[in-house]
Amino acid sequence: MSKIITETPRLIIREFNLDDIQAVYDFNADERVNRYTGDAGVIQSLADAERIIRDIWLNEYLQFGYARWAVVLKDSNEVIGFCGFKNDHHINETDIGYRFSPEYWGKGYATEANLACIEYAKTNMDLDYIVGDVVEENQGSINVLSKLGMKFNKRFEERGFRIMRYDMYLRAKS
Repeated sequence: MSKIITETPRLIIREFNLDDIQAVYDFNADERVNRYTGDAGVIQSLADAERIIRDIWLNEYLQFGYARWAVVLKDSNEVIGFCGFKNDHHINETDIGYRFSPEYWGKGYATEANLACIEYAKTNMDLDYIVGDVVEENQGSINVLSKLGMKFNKRFEERGFRIMRYDMYLRAKS
């Protein structure tokens, strides 16, 4: 049984486990999902999905107490994507992110899941500040970050993408 992080009326947000290999493969299989992430082609097999769960997420749960979390539909118990935080050592910040199978886009799941993650972080995590990086052309993700209450911070180039960084303080600055 995976640790449940939080719930919403429609979703369970929990840690990933090795029973989620097929789901992780499935929600990454459609090339539209990774179009703006820089992760295109990273998960091309079940073995790749297992490696992400085992070598990244499970390790980060132990190391930081958090990593990307599974988003599960309460109605069907189906894993439809991920949400939550990543300790991004490349930028020395904590990033909020999400990824869902395309059939679940436009239904409010990214906003619902990540608002719940932000509330969880405010009361259960030692986390004061988060960023959300989004490719300039990805209007759907820009809308999600805005709905989360994040504010535009800056633009920069990275890995061939023009990136817009949004940020948010979870606690008042001292």
